[in-house]
Amino acid sequence: PTSEAEAYAIQDAVARRLGPVVAWKVGARTPESEPFRAPIHADTLFFDTTVLPAADYQVIGMEAEIAYTFAKDLPPRAEPYSREEVLDAVGSVHPAFEIVDTRFAGFGSQEWFSHMADQFNHGALVVGPAIADWRSLEPLKERVALVVDGETKADTVAGNSAGEPVRLLVWMANTGAVSLGGLKAGDVVTTGSHVGTVMVPAGSTSVAVYGTMGTYELTVK
Repeated sequence: PTSEAEAYAIQDAVARRLGPVVAWKVGARTPESEPFRAPIHADTLFFDTTVLPAADYQVIGMEAEIAYTFAKDLPPRAEPYSREEVLDAVGSVHPAFEIVDTRFAGFGSQEWFSHMADQFNHGALVVGPAIADWRSLEPLKERVALVVDGETKADTVAGNSAGEPVRLLVWMANTGAVSLGGLKAGDVVTTGSHVGTVMVPAGSTSVAVYGTMGTYELTVK
């Protein structure tokens, strides 16, 4: 692909061939820039999982994220959804890991649009338990650390390059998910890493430590 439109067209064509979209990843390079997204299917979506096989991944890039599960459909419509309507459609919020991987010969080996077409380097999305009272969550104030085999690899506040994640959900409802039928009840949307991408070896255990959302652990071996 040589453009964003072509990359999204490839994403959508693959998504339609593989079956229903059950989750999305969305992010942005800066708090002001246009977001980008990729659809995720059931075979790479896991709930409350603590161990995954390393053999399934060419590289293992760990990202600690905040994921939102929708309880209501937000189908495409002419009038844009407001922030309040989008939040009212959210059913729960979760700590999550995304494993970043690549289908190319090497991580970061291709130009931007090719990696974009390749689900933006998606390997797996692992969603932790729902947190209580998620409406009180302030993502821009949430401290998130990533500890790998006992060593702290990242420790940040407001570490998500996209800034406040709810704007990403609103963009998904009004733009990002429209070509594949909009957001649906049960869909999970993960909103980008708060710790960057930390490459880890097979056999390692990663622990995401959140300021108010608890901890979540994942071993890839």
